[in-house]
Amino acid sequence: MSMKTPLKNVRGLGSAKDGTTHWWHQKVTAVALIPLFVIALAYAICLTGADYMQVRETLSSPFATIVMLLLIGTTFYHLKLGLQVVIEDYIHTESTKIVCLLLNTFICSIVGLAAALAVLKLAFGG
Repeated sequence: MSMKTPLKNVRGLGSAKDGTTHWWHQKVTAVALIPLFVIALAYAICLTGADYMQVRETLSSPFATIVMLLLIGTTFYHLKLGLQVVIEDYIHTESTKIVCLLLNTFICSIVGLAAALAVLKLAFGG
């Protein structure tokens, strides 16, 4: 006979207390990436063979800048979430797991910010 109440099942939280939030963020970012990627792919196809100035002019439009920034942010957040799950599932030494999780966050943030900076520099003509 168990003394546990079914309250944890009603709340939808597992032992980590945030598993459903993480899962939802992964699913929402995955769905958001579909139209963003399609738009970015359309830009890439349309600009194939174009010279630098034409590419710069096209990608510096407000719509293209917003799409690219959303794509970058969503991609790197989705990447961070996915790698976090892999690290948590397959690395069993606690100290190694913590270091890998910190590196995951740090590297995804730095590369994402660098990509966003490149888009903003292109948009504002730096």
